[in-house]
Amino acid sequence: MKGGFFRRMLMPDSNIYLWIIGISVLIIGYYNLLAGLVGTLILVYLIYYNVNQKVQKKEELRLYIEKLSENVDFATKNAILNLPFPLVICDEEGNISWYNSLFLNMFQGDYLLNENVCNYLPGFDLDVVLKEGKREFKNTSVKDRYYDLYCEPFDISEDDDEKRIIIIYLVDKTEYVLLKNRYLEEKNVVAIMEVDNLEEVLKDVEEASQPVILADLDRIIGSWAALHNASIQKYANGEYILHFSQKQLSIIEEKRFEILDTIREINSGNKIPLTLSIGVGVNGKTHAELQKFAKSAMDIALARGGDQAVVKNYDKLSFYGGKSKAVEKRTKVKARVIAYALRQLIEQSQDVLIMGHEMPDLDCLGASLGIYRCCKNHNKPVRIVLNKVNASIENLWAELREDQEYDDAFISGDDALLYDSKGTLLIMVDVHRPSFTAKPELINKIEKKVIIDHHRRGTEFVDDAVLTYIEPYASSTSELVTEILQYMFEKPKIKQIEAEALLAGIFIDTKNFSFQTGVRTFEAASFLRRAGADTTLTRQLFQDNMDTFLARADVVKRAQMYRNNIAISYIPQNIDNPALIAAQAADELLNIKGINASFVLSQMGGYIYISGRSLGDINVQVVLEKLGGGGHLTVAGAQLSGISIEEAINMIKNAVDEYLKEGER
Repeated sequence: MKGGFFRRMLMPDSNIYLWIIGISVLIIGYYNLLAGLVGTLILVYLIYYNVNQKVQKKEELRLYIEKLSENVDFATKNAILNLPFPLVICDEEGNISWYNSLFLNMFQGDYLLNENVCNYLPGFDLDVVLKEGKREFKNTSVKDRYYDLYCEPFDISEDDDEKRIIIIYLVDKTEYVLLKNRYLEEKNVVAIMEVDNLEEVLKDVEEASQPVILADLDRIIGSWAALHNASIQKYANGEYILHFSQKQLSIIEEKRFEILDTIREINSGNKIPLTLSIGVGVNGKTHAELQKFAKSAMDIALARGGDQAVVKNYDKLSFYGGKSKAVEKRTKVKARVIAYALRQLIEQSQDVLIMGHEMPDLDCLGASLGIYRCCKNHNKPVRIVLNKVNASIENLWAELREDQEYDDAFISGDDALLYDSKGTLLIMVDVHRPSFTAKPELINKIEKKVIIDHHRRGTEFVDDAVLTYIEPYASSTSELVTEILQYMFEKPKIKQIEAEALLAGIFIDTKNFSFQTGVRTFEAASFLRRAGADTTLTRQLFQDNMDTFLARADVVKRAQMYRNNIAISYIPQNIDNPALIAAQAADELLNIKGINASFVLSQMGGYIYISGRSLGDINVQVVLEKLGGGGHLTVAGAQLSGISIEEAINMIKNAVDEYLKEGER
């Protein structure tokens, strides 16, 4: 600013000089009239000259600017015409009004004027540009090449009409995209393969057939690895580690890991079909991280019952297979180890909290009471987190209310948050998904957590649990807890109501020993019977009143058939105990000839709950996992929000179609 001031002082405007001359002429005229007249004439001439010069300079400046604008316009037009990348201009409706030669060459000289630009640029969305202001479209495929599209709308005037045009230019990114795709395709993938039930199968065949089975395994898996250009290393009978490219993984995923079906079809004298579990690690930053992903994926596959493949890509999990029932493990070694570890954790804790899922059933509450007795036998303060009583457990709850010992046995989720985070042990039963628990916030607060569950593991999980016991082969969590009780104490002490609650949990999840029932299920029931459980009283714990029975019958009546063997029904609003009726109605529908699977929907608290049941031919767990749910092959559930019953039914149908389509591949 100072520079400008001094410049104005040294080079003042010509008007100032004229004013000075004018004042000087007045002074001279005062003393000499003739000299004043001469000075006046000179001043008039100078004023005329000054005005004329200013007009002339303005005209010269105007001509210079007009010529410069012409040059700029010519340079701009020339630059646009000779841009080194394709360019096209269209109107608001997408009709092409101009393009350069490079754009024309892309389409081999087609006549493009007045054609819609979206027909030639598949990844371009004109509505998004005009309404949402999007200006870039990355990696758009055009004629087997890849382009980044950049666009800019302009408002122009033409014949007094305002119109908008969109300029689109394309930057060729083909080499970059191909190089990136090649890099991704050639990235290393680690897979761990393990035969789930090799020990059980070998025990059931003649000794001469065992080497044949092992040889068939090695031959089939080796051939499959060679087919996909994979390196394979066998580190134990039925256990392998493979390395192959991500491109081969895409092919394997496209075929839905057909090796699972091939292994299951091995028939070399074995009566029990072999099942294979696969854990795949993808996109790890290092080989160690890939190995970690693969191991984590394998743990999830085994926790879900085996006979399936799990692909772990950071936090994303993909599931394949899981068509067969989990094979019961005859050995109880793991149950004994878990019981010993749990006893130590209980003894080392200041307090114990037991938490099930948000809407507990008899299996959840029965298992909670079994763990409650374990803690009481160790003289540890213990409470069961329970927010509200629902129809599924109200009969058992009424029995518990008659015993004063249970007056202080239960606590709400909000009160449980007041417990010490470090000195308290949280034991989760019949649930492993944080969002399904009675108080999810409690999981983040308590440091030491234990999970005991029989549901197949889903993508949502408590990763920092100090002890995890998930066995999908088990009939119920009550069965697992009963085994823990037997191994935790030499002579377990358990009250009759607790034994009956555990037995009721087994009853309800096995549908009176007709589903998911193994030898260990009957052994657990036998122990509970010896502990004082009365089967007659146990049956009374899940008796229904007449209104519930009639409501269940109405749901069965309104069921609609889908694909000839799947029943879908729903519970009308304003019906008491909708979740209980839905579960019972889903079970009841399976008693009808020709129905292999059933889905019953209920509404409660702004949510739609789905109960899925199957006879085994259709895996309802896989179906409902597509809707964010989970469970077992024959028993599963899901929870939806923000949609109507009709929309939920359509979602189930789409999930069933997708499941059946995958099974046909």
